Amino acid sequence: MAGGQRSMRLNKPCILLIVVAGMERFAFKGVVSNLVTYLTDVVKMSNSTAAKTVNSWCGVTSMLPLLMVPLADSYWHRYSTILAFSFLYITGLLALTSTALLWTWIPVDKTGGSSFLFWSLYLISLGLSGYNPSLQAFGADQLETDEDLPCTKDEKKPDSKSLFFQWWYFGICSGSLLGVSVMSYIQDTSGWGIGFAIPTIVMITSVAIFSFSSRFYTYRQQDMDVNSKPLQNIFQAIKTTTSKMKNFGFTLPAASNKSSHVIELELQEKPLCRENKELGEPQKSSIELPQSVKVVLRLFPIWTMLLMFAVIFQQPATFFTKQGMTMKRNIGRNLLIPPAMLQSAITISIILLMPLYDKVLIPLTRLITRQEKGINVMQRMGIGMVLSIIAMVIAAVVERERLRIASKLESQSETVPLSIFWLLPQYILLGISDIFTVVGMQEFFYCEVPIRMRTMGIALYTSVFGVGSFMSAFLIWLIEIFTSSGGGDGWFSDDMREARLDKYYWLLAISSALSLLLYTVLCRFYKSRSELDSENCK
Repeated sequence: MAGGQRSMRLNKPCILLIVVAGMERFAFKGVVSNLVTYLTDVVKMSNSTAAKTVNSWCGVTSMLPLLMVPLADSYWHRYSTILAFSFLYITGLLALTSTALLWTWIPVDKTGGSSFLFWSLYLISLGLSGYNPSLQAFGADQLETDEDLPCTKDEKKPDSKSLFFQWWYFGICSGSLLGVSVMSYIQDTSGWGIGFAIPTIVMITSVAIFSFSSRFYTYRQQDMDVNSKPLQNIFQAIKTTTSKMKNFGFTLPAASNKSSHVIELELQEKPLCRENKELGEPQKSSIELPQSVKVVLRLFPIWTMLLMFAVIFQQPATFFTKQGMTMKRNIGRNLLIPPAMLQSAITISIILLMPLYDKVLIPLTRLITRQEKGINVMQRMGIGMVLSIIAMVIAAVVERERLRIASKLESQSETVPLSIFWLLPQYILLGISDIFTVVGMQEFFYCEVPIRMRTMGIALYTSVFGVGSFMSAFLIWLIEIFTSSGGGDGWFSDDMREARLDKYYWLLAISSALSLLLYTVLCRFYKSRSELDSENCK
């Protein structure tokens, strides 16, 4: 009984790292949540260009871990990786802050200033590429026993791994809430220089806390195991495959009496390696990499079906924000709500409803499914996808109403007498969908890869949102071509009275519904890693 209680509690190092992760999210969201406004108002980009820029930058930020994590896992400890990449992260934030200050105080050439701005943003991306996956995997390493880390053999039972990912997401959402709500207000009222300086200071503080607490951490010996070095294994596999291809030979054996009129072509293959078990040399590197590749390829169909959710995930920071700028935003006479602050509704709904997930939803689902865990991770992700589709339908309906009211106005002002709080339902539903899909994705990709690839599993999870960002940017570019080919402004007109974001939201809802349908079919045939291990043990 005591052991069961211990497995459902997080230790102090885990809690400390969740706080550090929350501070990092404060810094990141303090920059990205209002970045589209900065690009349109200060850098003077058009709405569509600013949205594509933000989507592309977020895509690079989420995709880079796939390139950097194998390198980090092969040659560095996770602790060293976190410190090294946090230095790049802070350098990028300092460069971004200096850019904003220069634009405020000194007339700067827009071309040169924009180039320096982009270099700053992509330096932040480079820092995040090694920092975030390593920090989350390092946090999971702090669970007291190895039995807490891998997937349990019985998926129906709750475990501390699920608890860790839930509270990890709770922590980063708390930091995101403060970053979105506080920093968007400061940036709109006090300027962009101080608006970017505060996230930089918070990030520096979080790295200091992380480094000064090093004596409390657990350092896993498996990080130094040769079999846990994926980059080294990749090169070894390429070398082995090349040798294997060179050793192929063709022979034409003499015709036998039974097949005198047939010449048989035989493919003879020399042994790949010597039998050296007596020498104690490792034999796993030549066979484990193909197994690891099979694991990743086995996840690819599910990974693909999650991309439309990631596309929807990009909307609050881009078009939702521009949509809110045209609506009635004042509370009383003097208080004006920054549109980006509404993104905090997503994180508030997560923070308020995350505890209810365990206390209310799981007991209800247990009555239906008769499983201790309530719903499995695949069902959890699917429920979130359904909620995101409903959110986009609501967004399309609200935008259509906004356009209807705008068409009846005689003035040329873009602001319509429709409260910005009409956007709250779509934000809240996206927040609830995150509780299901995003937390489910973290657990899914962490569990379904071998233990030595756990950091890579986190990188696979972030890459969904990276590719989703690129897909969002590509979709905007494609729609612009088709809808503005006749000389009109298209769906993404800078004049929000002429833009047709409602059609764009409907397109996203329909596309996501198709992805959900295919996802449901794939789930019927998918076997989890624990199920495959159970079959192999029989």
